Amino acid sequence: MTLQAEPSVLSELPRFGLGAAGLGNLYSEVSEVEALDALLAARDAGLDLIDTSPFYGHGLSEQRIGDCLAQVSWRPALSTKVGRVLDPAGDGPVPDNGFASPAPFIPRFDYSAGGIRQAFDDSKARLGVDTVDTLLLHDIGRLTHGDAHEKILSQALKEALPEMARMKAEGLTRRIGLGVNEIEVCQEVIDQFDLDILLIAGRYTLLEHKASLTFLDSCHDRGIDVMIGGAFNSGLLVSSENQPLRYDYDTAPEWAIEKTARLREVCARFNAPLPAAALQFCAAHPAVRTVLAGARARSEVHQIADWTGKKIVPDLWDALRDAGLIAENAPVPA
Repeated sequence: MTLQAEPSVLSELPRFGLGAAGLGNLYSEVSEVEALDALLAARDAGLDLIDTSPFYGHGLSEQRIGDCLAQVSWRPALSTKVGRVLDPAGDGPVPDNGFASPAPFIPRFDYSAGGIRQAFDDSKARLGVDTVDTLLLHDIGRLTHGDAHEKILSQALKEALPEMARMKAEGLTRRIGLGVNEIEVCQEVIDQFDLDILLIAGRYTLLEHKASLTFLDSCHDRGIDVMIGGAFNSGLLVSSENQPLRYDYDTAPEWAIEKTARLREVCARFNAPLPAAALQFCAAHPAVRTVLAGARARSEVHQIADWTGKKIVPDLWDALRDAGLIAENAPVPA
């Protein structure tokens, strides 16, 4: 019998959390043992927020989190997403969508009210919970849907988000919002619908933040919380030799590789690991409540914990400004 995990008792979101796309075999396979070990390390390190999605490994990430919570006494804040329904693949081929050996399901976009309910019911079953702390509408926006964007946005505003608001009123979640990689669609939605939170991946980072800084400032003024995902820009800011250099889930462009090298050189002068500076920079903006860092092994969780607590001298931020690597008006850690 699967035990039901109790809801999180956290009243505020923690400063740092665990992004669980890697636990769904993003790019390469993670064993069940490794996934459980990474989650237990996150518990021990105080990373008491886990962000996942049905899309991650086609349900595999959520299932692994649910298996962990059924075995241990731990009540992290859970964030998951709606907007895709997982259809059994049957005897048909399973698209990988960037995940190695995903579960045998085929993700299908569904932003209807019924699709939102179905996706959440399925997520609850995989996670073994009755409620989650944060529920996000996943991957709306022009970059994702192209010419269908206006139609998708209309359905999100008329069906998906109102259904999520009803679910919040029913006590199924504390916060509703968007989980996207695009600033533009966030602006389009918050101008028409009240949201509690936005998960923005890869757009406000040490590498790339100038274009989104004004938007985050406006979120702070309006009382909309922000979670930052992709703080390492698909791993580029934490990459080492002989690793693939990725940006936005694809091969990193030359400008990003060159800027990362410049960031690493300045950080090295102040004995600051670039990943530590990346995480702490994102957390410094007053609109940001949580910065998510992805990990797929116990050793990576330990690294993240070390980076979040690393003392960085203020002179580093001055040097990065002087080099033109961060915006003049970007908030930095005190």
